Amino acid sequence: MRTNRTASFVVSVTLGFIMVASLAVAQSGASIFQGTLLERNQKTLEVSTEELRKILGDRQSLVLDVRPLMEYAVSHIPSALNVSAKPGVPISLYVSDVKEIERLVGGDKTKSLVLYCDNGATTQAALRTLARAGAKDVFSLRGGLAAWKQENLPVVKG
Repeated sequence: MRTNRTASFVVSVTLGFIMVASLAVAQSGASIFQGTLLERNQKTLEVSTEELRKILGDRQSLVLDVRPLMEYAVSHIPSALNVSAKPGVPISLYVSDVKEIERLVGGDKTKSLVLYCDNGATTQAALRTLARAGAKDVFSLRGGLAAWKQENLPVVKG
């Protein structure tokens, strides 16, 4: 019984946090994809789907899909390039090859990059590795491909 009460408490606190966060975003007039996740001192800069549409139109940044090639082949954001997997890493532990990213930007560590995956986990791993490698102008797509698709924005299939 005690486990059920603890679980209920955790669910209640989590739902309360989500309601407060949703209210804060709603009051600001921003959509959930324009708002941040209300994190303080966030280390990774993010772009919204709206900002990424502008970036794609202006060709300001290189947009990189950091998911496995098979997922990229199913669907990806137009003009995004896929980054191959780090050699020797099993697909279950997929990590993008930073050397491949360095090759794509011609070694220019100041090149603006926007990375995305399905929902953020693979992107965060790639961003940490890029930061250690000295990349300066790197962003992630807030909400990843899931947010892009939820807003019915175009994807390339096949």
